[in-house]
Amino acid sequence: MILSLLIFIPLLGSLLVAILPKSQVARFRWIALAATLADLVLAFVAYAGFDQSLAGYQLLEQADWITLPLGNLGIASIDYLVGVDGISLPLVVLSAVVMVIGVGSSWTMIHRLKAYYSLYLLLTGTIMGCFLALDFFLFFLFFEFMLLPMYFLIGLWGGPRREYASIKFFLYTLLGSLLILLVMIGLYLSVMDPVSTALAAGFITDPLAVSDEVIRIMQAHLQQGQLNPAQIVHTFDMRYLADGGNYLPNAFLHPAAEPIVFGLPARMLAFWAIFIGFAIKLPIVPLHTWLPDAHVEAPTPVSVVLAGVLLKIGGYGFLRIVWSFFPDGGAEYATSLAALGTLSIVYGGLNALAQNDVKKMIAYSSVSHMGFVLLGVASLTAEGINGAIYQMVSHGVLSSMLFLIAGVVYDRTHDRRIDSYRGLMQPMPQYTTLTAVAFFGSLGLPGFSGFVGELFTLMGSFQSAWLPGWLTAVATTGILLAAAYFLWTLQRMFFGPFWSRHEATSVLTDLTAREKLLLVPLGIMALVLGLFPNLVFNLSSATVAQWLTKFAVE
Repeated sequence: MILSLLIFIPLLGSLLVAILPKSQVARFRWIALAATLADLVLAFVAYAGFDQSLAGYQLLEQADWITLPLGNLGIASIDYLVGVDGISLPLVVLSAVVMVIGVGSSWTMIHRLKAYYSLYLLLTGTIMGCFLALDFFLFFLFFEFMLLPMYFLIGLWGGPRREYASIKFFLYTLLGSLLILLVMIGLYLSVMDPVSTALAAGFITDPLAVSDEVIRIMQAHLQQGQLNPAQIVHTFDMRYLADGGNYLPNAFLHPAAEPIVFGLPARMLAFWAIFIGFAIKLPIVPLHTWLPDAHVEAPTPVSVVLAGVLLKIGGYGFLRIVWSFFPDGGAEYATSLAALGTLSIVYGGLNALAQNDVKKMIAYSSVSHMGFVLLGVASLTAEGINGAIYQMVSHGVLSSMLFLIAGVVYDRTHDRRIDSYRGLMQPMPQYTTLTAVAFFGSLGLPGFSGFVGELFTLMGSFQSAWLPGWLTAVATTGILLAAAYFLWTLQRMFFGPFWSRHEATSVLTDLTAREKLLLVPLGIMALVLGLFPNLVFNLSSATVAQWLTKFAVE
């Protein structure tokens, strides 16, 4: 029950905070901390118990949720199904770490604490649900429920333009959700659950008696039209959605389907629709404009969670859903998708270089770094995809650290402008040291995690049979741009004689014990992951190897 506990402990914590009277306000922080720490412990237990030599799903939990006979349309089946593999487990551990950091950075919140911590824990549970759900319907529920707490966390506790930023975030993500919903319905109507159908048709009487041979027999009967339509069980199970043998012969999204919609084959149109849905979340240029506004207006803890975890759901969706369900689309449009990733790398870097607001600079750097994720996935190579997974973990750690750093000066002066400070090294030497660690890690200095992720995605794209070499050459300019905007910011804010635009310079004190407790572990993680990248690669490599073999796109 480890995976269910990862989901429901934060949800129960959210409910507990919601029902406690306001007179218990002092307990809200501790409930949130206890719930997220429990998740962190469970995530490390799952990591320790994960068999790294196996490529399939582990720690599976499955229970029948909704079963509804639909006559000649077959039988509707929705399960509570959760599990982890080498793609999802690194992101589960990352989420557990970032959510604890988010609670720690929320310690200074003073307004509407009951609502704040209830929404924060609700967000924690839904994030875990997204990475653990293996039923597409269940995944979609968690994906949608994330919108609500994030909308309110930005809209109620954000900056002066918080209403605009929260509505823009909500509308962009809702548009992506609607595209995903349409494709999800099409996939559901196109796919059979071979195990449940075998039970419904009387081929087997015990679900434990299922074997690969039984599944192959059911798939052969399906393709030959030998199954009673009323006994075919449709499913949202991602394991079956990713297997072309389970598609109904005349289904709209069958791999060999011929319908043309808006000049594209139906499957290719569905591929682009679901790709856009997750590209908004990553985000990819030109669907990125909600991100800088959301980061600038969001309070520091929400920015930490948004950059550290929520963006990764887009990259995870690429691997778990988009490329898994539509490998033909991923191969067909590999060059176009890699070009979009390269555009995000360069465009995000150029915009980051032009910013005077620290948070907006970090936001655009996230756009650039997430471009490497798309480039790695589009390469369809083991190096590129492992690098994309590693890049998501690395960026989750470093971006959380960067937004905490931006929050330090903002908490003291309520000013994030780069040109408002000079020579901060003198009054804030510890802060300067940790900022340098975060900046050098993010720009890809060897020894830090940022270097490994970018190296492997570029290696994968360079040797990919699907991509032209010039895309890799252009993408490498993103590293140069990152060095430019991070080092220029470091020079302008921290070096030279001390000066501040604010008269009350006495407020520019060095890090507090709480701030060091949050920043130092993240800095250590960035260094440890950079020196020992197998902490991630050992988890993902077997799953990625199977992923490439199964879909025959390597």
